[in-house]
Amino acid sequence: MITTDFVPGSPCWLDLGAPDVPAAAAFYGAVLGWDYESMGEGEDMEGGMFRRDGKIVAGLGKLTEEGARSAWMIYYCVADADATTEAVQSAGGAVRVAPMDLDEWGRMAQYSDPLGGQFAVWQPGTNKGVELVDEPGSLSWTELYTSDAGAAKEFYGGVFGWQFSDMELPGGGGTYSLITPAGQPEERMHGGLMELPKESLALADGRPYWHPVFAVADCDAAVAKVTENGGSVQMGPEDAEGVGRLAVCVDPANADFVVLTPTSPS
Repeated sequence: MITTDFVPGSPCWLDLGAPDVPAAAAFYGAVLGWDYESMGEGEDMEGGMFRRDGKIVAGLGKLTEEGARSAWMIYYCVADADATTEAVQSAGGAVRVAPMDLDEWGRMAQYSDPLGGQFAVWQPGTNKGVELVDEPGSLSWTELYTSDAGAAKEFYGGVFGWQFSDMELPGGGGTYSLITPAGQPEERMHGGLMELPKESLALADGRPYWHPVFAVADCDAAVAKVTENGGSVQMGPEDAEGVGRLAVCVDPANADFVVLTPTSPS
């Protein structure tokens, strides 16, 4: 369960780098019921915040990195971004954006894991992160697809102290590793990772990638909005026992995400 108490190692923020900011704002507004609040359209800064019911749920910015694909970036809460940077480098990862202050809001950094999976951290200042989670139209889970689950566990376990528990997927679907922040009980699981062959990671040219899972009230209705608004569906909608009804989707700029209608507690 993702919460907004933001213990170290838990997801606290996410933003989308999009080649066309207005188009992305319109797409996610239609699919997830988000309102977009621009923070400026200057040459150096085009982007803003997504809100749901008045609460911030994600950020949106112009994709400026040469050759980069449009994708969601997930940020994990840390007490010290500089210490995390040292841990990333010691564990074989790379620094994409060195720790930097964003006014009084906080301090951020972005990295690649040893196989190329991109992620980020946020050291909170006055801004702790998103204001709504685990409700329809907000982040409810994070997920890593990687070609080497063992290496991923070793790296992220070393950097964040994450705890992992493995479960076998039904029908011989492989092993899924559940992620819990350090020192937290299992009901505070915030994500999972799954090993896939490189050819199944074509979205990122064979490199691992993280994506967000958004809760929705009606998975099938959300999928219909995806396709009506120029996106596509990679998998689903389908029912996952004990989890809910989900679909893996791609927006019109090829950024991937999952929509999930969770199973109601019995």
